[in-house]
Amino acid sequence: MSKVRELFGQYCSEDANIESVLENQLCPYNNKKCFKTRKSDSETSIGTCTVNYQNKDIIICPNRLTEKSQIFVDCLHLLTLHEPGNELYIIPEVTIPGGHVDFFLVSAKNKKVKDFVGIELQTMDTAGTVWPERQRLLDEHGIYVPKDDINNKKPFGMNWKMTAKTILVQMHHKAQTFENLNKHLVLIIQKPLYEYMRKEFSFSHIQGVRVGDAVHFHSYDVVEEDNGLHLALDTRVSTDTNGVAECLGLNAEANVELKDIIALLESKLLDEYRLTLIV
Repeated sequence: MSKVRELFGQYCSEDANIESVLENQLCPYNNKKCFKTRKSDSETSIGTCTVNYQNKDIIICPNRLTEKSQIFVDCLHLLTLHEPGNELYIIPEVTIPGGHVDFFLVSAKNKKVKDFVGIELQTMDTAGTVWPERQRLLDEHGIYVPKDDINNKKPFGMNWKMTAKTILVQMHHKAQTFENLNKHLVLIIQKPLYEYMRKEFSFSHIQGVRVGDAVHFHSYDVVEEDNGLHLALDTRVSTDTNGVAECLGLNAEANVELKDIIALLESKLLDEYRLTLIV
């Protein structure tokens, strides 16, 4: 049985309409064509969101974490200067002095930034390819695939150490910047990766959560309900710049003016990024 659990956002149950999502190749989380394409065929999107690995459902695409914007809602309390009547924006892919940030959650009034939170997303990097598993899924649903595509029996793996170390180093680079600005930076990860970090890195000093800390870790579990997989907030912890450095045994240094980031964000306060809460 294929280990692919979600394809183009479609839960891969026995009666799933795989053909329709395969034809559209659309990511339901950003309404664009799935960016994960084959190296040998850039027109074919792979579309694998979540796979089963060692009896756990592991998310391998960061877009999957944005389901129903819950991760952004769970950061609203960190907008300490937000007031009723302010508009909310989710601005993607912002480059600031010190690094690239996946999203900024922004509170604004009349197109002027009042507060913001930086949000980083990290999912698991795979070792090997999940393509054979993807093709086995299609075969199981009666969709023709070349036999050579499913004859590869070599299993894929997870780059636990590289994924964890890479994102911690990146967080370390940016932590000083946000702390200097008295703002928050949040890392969104899945529960198995968070548990690996605590086991393999120096996390014993990171316990509990304080709004005053600059760096926050939000860990999400994947739960199966209502004939689908859904995200559920599992753990929140926080620390400061020194705490992130202690995880890796590194020193952080960065400095950037608040006005530089605000000017950049205000240039991106577009209607397409406006956060709409559906009640």
